[in-house]
Amino acid sequence: MGFQQGLAGLNSSSKALDTIGNNIANASTVGFKTGSTQFSDVFAASLSGAGSAPVGLGTKVSAIVQQFTQGSIGVTNNPLDTAINGGGFFQMDDGNGVTSYSRNGQFQLDQSGYIVNSNGKRVKGIMAINGVIAQGSPTSPLRLFDPTQSLAGPPQETGGSAGNSGVEVNLNLDSRSAVPTSPVFNYNDPSSYNQSTAVTIYDSLGNPHTYSMYFVKTAASSTWDVFATVSNPAGAAPAFTDLSTAGALGTLTFDLSGNITSPPFTAAVTDADLGYTAAVNSLSFPVVFAGSTQFGSQFSVNALVQDGYGSGTLAGFNIGKDGTILGRYTNGQSNNVGQIVLAAFRNPQGMQPLGDNVWSQSSTSGDPIVGAPGSSGQYGVLQNAALEESNVDLTAELVTMITMQRSYQANAQTIKTQDSILQTLVNLR
Repeated sequence: MGFQQGLAGLNSSSKALDTIGNNIANASTVGFKTGSTQFSDVFAASLSGAGSAPVGLGTKVSAIVQQFTQGSIGVTNNPLDTAINGGGFFQMDDGNGVTSYSRNGQFQLDQSGYIVNSNGKRVKGIMAINGVIAQGSPTSPLRLFDPTQSLAGPPQETGGSAGNSGVEVNLNLDSRSAVPTSPVFNYNDPSSYNQSTAVTIYDSLGNPHTYSMYFVKTAASSTWDVFATVSNPAGAAPAFTDLSTAGALGTLTFDLSGNITSPPFTAAVTDADLGYTAAVNSLSFPVVFAGSTQFGSQFSVNALVQDGYGSGTLAGFNIGKDGTILGRYTNGQSNNVGQIVLAAFRNPQGMQPLGDNVWSQSSTSGDPIVGAPGSSGQYGVLQNAALEESNVDLTAELVTMITMQRSYQANAQTIKTQDSILQTLVNLR
């Protein structure tokens, strides 16, 4: 009797409906990948020799395959939420050295400073050393801060940048200005100089000092002497230092077109001048007036910048498209903390689903290929403050569910028909 075929069809249709139900249930699960049921036919061995037409034994479920198509990306308010736009997987460490793989980028910080998912698994990547990310280094759980270490960004003294840019000034000195009436410069006497401006400079501990510059037109119409003073923060002794006692910082000269011709000056401010004798480094930095002019217009300061800054506390993070995690500090500085590194598989459909939005590698999927986001098309790129939604197509799932329901009913009908035939045979007399 042909009950076997109908029973096989019922079992296969039931499993297909289970798969559809699971897809629909996870339509709102971040990073979920829809599954599809694949069937194959079943035949018994022929006993009647060549040329026979053996009747099959029905169908069976050959595989339930997940479809790793890209899901839609939605924006969130969590700066650590991260979506993958491409084929890569986040590497997740369970704390015991076992790595699993996920598309769910709902991340947060735990009490130890690690980036973790809702189950406490840690995102793996490359930690930066002094702001430098060494590509190709072994991956490890990413730790944005260590509670045993300071979260403050270190200060940088003026003139301490890699390029030693020091103080950069771009201004216009009024060529119509007259020589000051007081012949000897005195910062307390406005009649002894024409104009002044000031910039905040920083010592080696990040203490701010006001560095003031005074411009004095000389008897020559194209030269200006520059003098300087420094005001120190509360608690420093002295609170103010007149640097002009050592003479002018330098002399600015201009050509007949009003363009500057003098080279940069070198400012020297000792630790005693800064009010912290033997407590900070003495400063030595260039004062560059490149681009300054002497035109027949009012005095103006077009740009006034310097390369120092005070210490700052960690204010937040940003994750770039290439996975680079940039720490932002309250002093306006930023620094690389680490980089999220993704994994790709030759056959992602061969990965073993573990639940909780993670998979493990298998012999079918092959070994993971690790690389930075954007370094190859197989990894894709990251989008910060966003999440990849489930790729379940509810419309398609509901249509498939109707189809499987009819298939289940048809297989049940074959069993009913076989039962009717069997009943007829039993009733023969």
